[in-house]
Amino acid sequence: MKSALFVDFDNVYSGLRRLDQGTADQFARMPSAWMNWLVESLELPAPARPGARRRILVRRCYLNPQAYQRFRPSFNLAGFEIVDCPPMTSEGKTSTDIHMVLDMVDLLQQETHYDEFMVFSADADFTPVLRKLRRWDRRTTVLAIGFSSAAYRASADLLIDQDDFVRKALTFGETLREPQLVEISPTPELASSALHLIRQAVREAPAPLPLAKLASVLLRTIEDLDASSWGGFGSFRALIDSLELTPLAVTWEGGGTIYDPKRHSHSTTNGAATSGGKPNGGQVKIEELIIAEIARALQPVPCGRLATLILGQDSSLAADWAGKGTFRKFVESLNVEPVQLNWNASGGVAFDPSRHVVSSGLASVLASEPGAEWADKDLHGVARHIHELTAVPLLSPKRYRNLMEMIASDLLSSPFHFMETGKRVRDRCRDSGLPVSRADVSHVLRGLLMRGHTFEEGPNDALTLCGKLADSIRSLCLREEIMLDATITSAIDNWISGGASR
Repeated sequence: MKSALFVDFDNVYSGLRRLDQGTADQFARMPSAWMNWLVESLELPAPARPGARRRILVRRCYLNPQAYQRFRPSFNLAGFEIVDCPPMTSEGKTSTDIHMVLDMVDLLQQETHYDEFMVFSADADFTPVLRKLRRWDRRTTVLAIGFSSAAYRASADLLIDQDDFVRKALTFGETLREPQLVEISPTPELASSALHLIRQAVREAPAPLPLAKLASVLLRTIEDLDASSWGGFGSFRALIDSLELTPLAVTWEGGGTIYDPKRHSHSTTNGAATSGGKPNGGQVKIEELIIAEIARALQPVPCGRLATLILGQDSSLAADWAGKGTFRKFVESLNVEPVQLNWNASGGVAFDPSRHVVSSGLASVLASEPGAEWADKDLHGVARHIHELTAVPLLSPKRYRNLMEMIASDLLSSPFHFMETGKRVRDRCRDSGLPVSRADVSHVLRGLLMRGHTFEEGPNDALTLCGKLADSIRSLCLREEIMLDATITSAIDNWISGGASR
């Protein structure tokens, strides 16, 4: 597929800078990195021939040389043609959009047939040219940082997810996909951390190290590692088997040990091993623990949390889950009625069907199930209408209030960083029993930033954040020409903050 790329540098850079300065600089200083991602990893807009690959024949970057001259060398080295767009008015308005549109139209007249036009800008002024390109049977791919208009999004054949672009193209922050209704992929970063800790633990151990103890150390030390999925490897043993541990040796007999043949004798390993199986009394206690935990919970309990609680009672199970190999097989072997398990969601959840409602995903309750968390059906109708036109996450009022409380709580303990804060808040919501997807958390944080909120200065209490997010949603409604009468305005307040006064 022959492609042409047009980058409105000022628009993209300023949008990223409002989210995080480091991310913006990553975009500006390493265009070769995200160009490789566009070519090697970004999907092609449909329809595309099987086996087709993207060839970006034209690379043009439009920037204001008075403000961003320092970034020219990076784009030169990445093979870009740089088009200077200095300010034309006293307000600093440049002619970037006109230059870009004229260049796109010019390429339509050339002998080379360009199959795809890629536009990096959130400026809705490009909507007419996208529609013209569609009439000429050309594919269009758009990256819009911030909140692009519904008409602009609808006019593009492919809209690059901005969170994917930051996490994957810029290799800034975690590169894993948000948990969806799929299996978790192994995580190289967690495996690398595990390998480092294993070598350190064996180096410090005077004797062969029981694998059960090692598993407990890894779970306690490595953030994001849980005993239900083991970083996407499925089991502790699979994680260990994936690592290059040479010259260390591992034996799995009798519970298993890991040792350094140069320092530890093989005979000691056999004596140090502990039994991986547990007597029936221990199993009964675990079954009682699970039943009691689900009975207390107001929402389905993530299996990752359940596994952590079980290991807190018996850490020796971490090595191979009493011979079952994985947490899933172990817990399915138990008699925990009336508790049921649902493994569709990433990591799985445990619940009591007589008390809990299991949503079809890890985000909000879907519109097909409005009664589960939306007591006010009229409010749900208004929220759904706004969601469809502005892409504001369709979370229930209960989840929005909980999300704001989790953001406020996180900011009390950690400085704000768009990617890291989003990840921690996602985890806090999941642990609270009201999970919200990473994409929805990012959308909310972005809305607050775009509204002008400065997390470093505050105030960051939940009520203030609810008010500013409601203001952001009203701005998006106005942009999409949704009439903000008293009913809609009040509904937005009730949706986001439950109508609490500010």
